[in-house]
Amino acid sequence: MEDKEIPAFAGSYELKMPKMGESITEGTIINWLINEGDSFDEGDIILEVATDKVDNEVPAPAAGTLLETKYQAKDVVKVGEVIALLEIEKSKSKPKSKNDVTSSAVETSKKKTKKSPSIASSINKESHSVSTSASTSNSKFFSPLIISIAKEHHISFEELARIPATGNEGRLRKSDVFNYIEDGRPYKFAQPVVEDPTAYRIPQLTFDKGKGKIVEMDRMRQMIADHMVYSKHTSPHVTAYVEADLTNMVNWRNENKVIFQEKYGEKLTFTPLFVEAVAKAVKDFPNINASVDGNNIIVKEDINIGMATALPSGNLIVPVVKNADTKDLKALAENVNELAGKARENKLSGDDIKGSTFTISNVGTFGSVMGTPIINQPEVAILALGIIKKRAEVIETEKGDEIAIRSMMYLSLSFDHRVVDGFLGGSFVRRVADYLEQFDTNRKI
Repeated sequence: MEDKEIPAFAGSYELKMPKMGESITEGTIINWLINEGDSFDEGDIILEVATDKVDNEVPAPAAGTLLETKYQAKDVVKVGEVIALLEIEKSKSKPKSKNDVTSSAVETSKKKTKKSPSIASSINKESHSVSTSASTSNSKFFSPLIISIAKEHHISFEELARIPATGNEGRLRKSDVFNYIEDGRPYKFAQPVVEDPTAYRIPQLTFDKGKGKIVEMDRMRQMIADHMVYSKHTSPHVTAYVEADLTNMVNWRNENKVIFQEKYGEKLTFTPLFVEAVAKAVKDFPNINASVDGNNIIVKEDINIGMATALPSGNLIVPVVKNADTKDLKALAENVNELAGKARENKLSGDDIKGSTFTISNVGTFGSVMGTPIINQPEVAILALGIIKKRAEVIETEKGDEIAIRSMMYLSLSFDHRVVDGFLGGSFVRRVADYLEQFDTNRKI
């Protein structure tokens, strides 16, 4: 993106949508933290921009005033487009170059200068004009400020429509919303008018929230919460389980992990071995590598395996091993280790978490025997891998049945029953287990 240098004197400046990754060509404006006419200092965050799960803060290149915004919240803007006009004050310091501005704009700041409103899924999917059938047949308009407050407190449009308004022409004011919140949100569980008397209604319940330390969700946790609720609401989840004997694979890794690291300079964890087996199974059952678009099923050509990873903050993110089926074990280990390292250091880029077609979650890392993972939308399945645990098992030998110590693991596949039936889901997870059990112990590094 070509960008002129920040002027060292008072004058107008075009703020453009920064580039936020090699393959990213556009970004979605989350919200403006500076309003038109407001002044700001150099480095103040002017707006937040989203690409997939990564939020980026765009700082002010110099002190000045926001004259005009060209786009509003939720607008999708191409990289390089002018998004605002700024009036820059005379700078006392050395002007920043375009490279300084661009690089600082795409970094996810660890210190927020202003509180960012959260995203409520019920707000995101509707427009500013909503039906208020529960109280009136007319439509009610909500200002961007009211929308922002509603997002922050996870108030749906249905609930907003019931709040008594004191503004002109029945407009809802900021004070109305805050008074309503202070009163305990009495309409939080109110139901819309439903003509069908047999329709299910949420019971009118009052919960005792108890007392304790209040910890506000950070922005990523809010987004994860919305994403998980949306996934459960969208996809009817079914989970299939199988058990795999990983003794041969475990023994081979134990014998070769030191040799592997000495030869390639990479640690050989179980994750690249899991990714390898999953990629093979996806090639055998391509319909598991899909997404849903209305009444259409999109079967993906690329096999990009997302691996659910915990960040230092405790939040979850899904870096992606691109084209996993085309990579050998060395390349998979390098890719997996690089992504895991970036996640630990909070250095994942937008490209690193983009484009997954199937996701795995190694719940065994935390000692879990098995899990029932939630599908990473818009995918149609997700595989959880439990802890590898030694157990006494009955095995068949030439001498008959014998009891032996084996390294066992449970695999659980959650799949979207709209498009994946039990045969496909069960066959796929069984095939993954077969690849793990039939590991070639004569394999060379």
